Amino acid sequence: MNSHIDISEEAGVRYLHFGSSWVQGAMRIARPFALELDYTREMMVPLLLHGDDWPRKVLQIGLGAASVTKFLYRHRPQAKLTVIEIEPRVAAAARQFFKLPEDEQRIDIRYGDGADFVIASKQRYDLILVDGFDADARTGRLDSVPFYLDCRARLADDGLLCVNLLSRRKDFGKSVKRLEEAFAGRAIAFPSCDSGNAIALGAVGGSPAPTLDELKAAAKRLKQESGLNLLPTLTRLAQSRHLAGGTLQL
Repeated sequence: MNSHIDISEEAGVRYLHFGSSWVQGAMRIARPFALELDYTREMMVPLLLHGDDWPRKVLQIGLGAASVTKFLYRHRPQAKLTVIEIEPRVAAAARQFFKLPEDEQRIDIRYGDGADFVIASKQRYDLILVDGFDADARTGRLDSVPFYLDCRARLADDGLLCVNLLSRRKDFGKSVKRLEEAFAGRAIAFPSCDSGNAIALGAVGGSPAPTLDELKAAAKRLKQESGLNLLPTLTRLAQSRHLAGGTLQL
């Protein structure tokens, strides 16, 4: 990535940019471990599908402002976080401007191409998070059937893949179809956030199929524990085909 890394601030929020006005990450300065952007909050929906002791092994592709990394670091203390970032300057900015903790025991940052890492890895992960874009909002190999298949092979039996997609892109529907193909139909894309981001999930065979009531109960527990409110997300999800019959169709 050859773009400039820029930092801006407005109304108590610090933003990360890659040489453009497009926001690559954000942090409310007074609440550095909270999730400021809607789509980063929705990337935590997988936490509603498991107990508080999940996940233990997380692979994150694309660091950005480290918002998701910091949230999991604080609220899932059992989790070991492996982060693949293609640009070392992004990690340096996350440490300097976005309060990324220095804890090599729990946060293992590696530099390189996320798709290459998944191919070479022998590890299995409970949760794989993918949020990788360049300055022009391009994902490259991170939105392809081979990449999604490689991710599926690296997931534990009850593992989940969570991907940030741009729903305003013309090929958004194709992205969802690629994910569904790789996960044999066990994939969903949430209704889009106001920002134009849509979060998609892919599940392997052992993943649960919770009811809406169970999801709401888990969301209330997560809100009490962390301050993160995913109840509005569930309301939107309940209006989609993915909760037909009151059970999450994943």
